[in-house]
Amino acid sequence: MNRHAMQQLIDWKNKPNRKPLILKGARQVGKTWLMKEFGRTQFSKVAYVTFYNNQRMKKVFDDDYDINRIIMNINIETRVEVTPGDTLIILDEIQEAPRAIESLKYFCENAPEYAVIAAGSLLGVAIHRGVSFPVGKVDSLELHPMSFKEFLEAMGETTLAYLLDRNDSQLIRDSQDKYTFWLKNYYYVGGMPEAVAFFSEHKDYTEVRNIQKSLLAQYENDFGKHIETSELARIRMVWNSIPMQLAKENKKFFFGQIKTGARMKDYEIAIEWLLDCGLIKKVYRVSKPAVPLKAYIDFSAFKLYLLDVGLLGALSELDAASILEGNEIFTEFKGALTEQYVLQELIAETEYTPYYYVSESGRYEIDFMLQKGKNIVPVEVKAETNLQARSLKAYYQKFTPEYAVRVSMMNHRQDDWVTNIPLYAVCGL
Repeated sequence: MNRHAMQQLIDWKNKPNRKPLILKGARQVGKTWLMKEFGRTQFSKVAYVTFYNNQRMKKVFDDDYDINRIIMNINIETRVEVTPGDTLIILDEIQEAPRAIESLKYFCENAPEYAVIAAGSLLGVAIHRGVSFPVGKVDSLELHPMSFKEFLEAMGETTLAYLLDRNDSQLIRDSQDKYTFWLKNYYYVGGMPEAVAFFSEHKDYTEVRNIQKSLLAQYENDFGKHIETSELARIRMVWNSIPMQLAKENKKFFFGQIKTGARMKDYEIAIEWLLDCGLIKKVYRVSKPAVPLKAYIDFSAFKLYLLDVGLLGALSELDAASILEGNEIFTEFKGALTEQYVLQELIAETEYTPYYYVSESGRYEIDFMLQKGKNIVPVEVKAETNLQARSLKAYYQKFTPEYAVRVSMMNHRQDDWVTNIPLYAVCGL
């Protein structure tokens, strides 16, 4: 499979001031495969070390930060002679070895000639437990589930993916039926590499759902392994409530819907733990649509999403027919699935940080707010071809933004005050 992050790794390799790289991302998004494939295609040798159930290598980093001694032990462990310039050193599951994380500082300062990549799905959890993070001494890259473009390429639809890259609205319009078909399939399959790889070969919806359920079970097993018993129930309650929260017309996360009388302070640790693992995404409300948006964050109001649209469908127990063919029962939840998808595309394919906005009166809500240079761009998400963007129109009448965007299943079109972008072309934002 082609992962677009590969080019970012190549760019990192060629940087004149390259530092050790930390590859972040949730479990099972493809970090290990990407690192090994990068090493296989871009280096003569790969020295792969995993700290999972590897007490010997953990102890190597416990003694001191002598890089020569560490390299010698990596040689012994991997049976690869590590040499500068042509060897990629991979330190996987590095959250299991806190001092290995700290050693990256010394690789940066004392041995920058070595190419080192470290990865860990629970790295954020480890850091919040007191591990000293080498701030300013590492580069970082976050790997997300496969985007819609990557999904198209995995399905053999490289031309469709290429047209999205070119952002050619006329050629995209000519292939609308194909894009719509594959987008519905992406809603179901999602972007987890194991599910995508299986679906590309077998087109078996039932087994894809079994793979997704297995991934969800692995995540829930992580809850029990890496969190205090007192917080375990809260983590599970937050996790399982997300489909219900997104199904509401007002998608703000309400703690009272987890449990009667629940308060934010009771669930802060649970939410932060899920964020640190990369299993959920948080979108804050802004109190004012002004530059910079970050200055107007309301930390008490936010929406929570899962990391992947396919996993959201699996956690919600949606069957393939509901998503691919649609029915009245599914209609309400389609908005939640569509908003989840748009958020994923914004995170994976653009440089924007999404926020959302609610008018002071509470009369209307803008699904996503993006900062583009000196402009604030409101984005309204529609699951179907309905172009009645009432919230967006009310916002426009009050603030008259230079740009206003509506994403829907309609083709690209420019109205007098709003641009419609097809859902399958959100990457072109």
